[in-house]
Amino acid sequence: MTVKIEKIDACRWRIPREGAMRTEGLVFASEAMMAFLQKEQALEQVRNVATLPGIVGPSIAMPDIHWGYGFPIGGVAAFEPEEGVVSPGGVGYDINCGVRLLRSGLAAAEARPRLKELVNTLFRNVPSGVGSQRRDLKLLHQEERKVLQKGARWAVEHGYGGEEDLRHIEAGGTIAGADPEFVSDRAMERGRAQLGTLGSGNHFLEVQEVEEIQDRKAADALGLFPGQLTVTIHTGSRGFGHQVCDDYILVMLAASRRYGIDLPDRQLCCAPLKSPEALQYMAAMACAANFAFANRQLITAWVRESFEQVLGLGPGDLRLSVIYDVCHNIAKWETHTVGGRERRLCVHRKGATRAFPPGHPETPEAYRAVGQPVLIPGDMGRYSYVLVGTEGGFAETFGSTCHGAGRMLSRHAAKKLARGRNIEAELAARGILIRAAGRATVAEEIPEAYKDVAEVVQVVQQDGIGKIVARLRPLAVVKG
Repeated sequence: MTVKIEKIDACRWRIPREGAMRTEGLVFASEAMMAFLQKEQALEQVRNVATLPGIVGPSIAMPDIHWGYGFPIGGVAAFEPEEGVVSPGGVGYDINCGVRLLRSGLAAAEARPRLKELVNTLFRNVPSGVGSQRRDLKLLHQEERKVLQKGARWAVEHGYGGEEDLRHIEAGGTIAGADPEFVSDRAMERGRAQLGTLGSGNHFLEVQEVEEIQDRKAADALGLFPGQLTVTIHTGSRGFGHQVCDDYILVMLAASRRYGIDLPDRQLCCAPLKSPEALQYMAAMACAANFAFANRQLITAWVRESFEQVLGLGPGDLRLSVIYDVCHNIAKWETHTVGGRERRLCVHRKGATRAFPPGHPETPEAYRAVGQPVLIPGDMGRYSYVLVGTEGGFAETFGSTCHGAGRMLSRHAAKKLARGRNIEAELAARGILIRAAGRATVAEEIPEAYKDVAEVVQVVQQDGIGKIVARLRPLAVVKG
């Protein structure tokens, strides 16, 4: 079905309100991106989201938009508390999939001679792949409940990191309102052995070098310098979050019928924010988000341990510090100004990143003069970016921006394109080492499967919904 699109300026597009839509759509994309998007189904999903009750402002799509479950990936939508809804499809199956960036006190050149040993050690110390589990972390049922309520704080209280880490995580690493009573036994079972694991698909650990600084003041605030060694961790709530989503899709399908909500797509199933079903989902979703925060905190501890083991340096010499940790898939209550008045809204970010501006009270104190760090991974063969949030983004997108490059090819199409090629050798020729649980994952994640993230972040910067700080180049990658 063709979606009507109107050009606003070089990188903004409007989907005008028509039919059952309660608001218009707003898409951030270049001309080339829009030409590609018009062949896809994701724009239709932007239009479908605009039909949901209680939506405030436009149904928004970021320049990394692609097709997702119900909502597009790269979608942002805010709902008011009286008439609005919460939708598991607007959060995603991997609840609080997110990115954490660590800086070190080292130049990349200092680690380069031991890089192969380092990536092998990371691969050994952080289990990866489908269904990966830890055998050295035994969680009893009651302890798992504490993980779900405390998030990254649980990990710090058990010796996996320090208070300084918590100060540089979105929401301090703990989403309030988590209640394990609303989580199924099956989700508890799936999560128990998976805490502290990377998982599969597009999840990764990446050792990087700061290749270029574009904003010196912001880079200084974030502790970044040219040639510096950094580490990115990209993973989420594993089987636990997936099961929570699966469980509540069934609940929300029934709730949509009960409350008479017309759905253009059953994957948008939802419940009024004041309903028991919504309150229970939000409590369970917070548990999954906290699981993910704890997961990335534990992995951070094992990354630090791996560096110390291979390089023979202590924590004081390595200085592997958390720059920031940000959610991709979440629905949160936040205060935004709409039409000149402050409103409390439930903001869905599905494959989108919070990007709060300078001076915002939820921006960590260390970064308050420059804005919240925004971490935008690209593909494993090119580069990733660090940005900061802006006032413009806060006003136009509920303080949100893109979360990555965005897929161009399906996993099946990527594997077909990779057939007969030695992807490991191709990456090695670019100076990038890779370890992975399986060759299929490497094939699915070939660089050509993604948009060029440089083009994506240029759209973000041109539209004023984010400001580029630095570009990072991959040196070694562990894939799930």
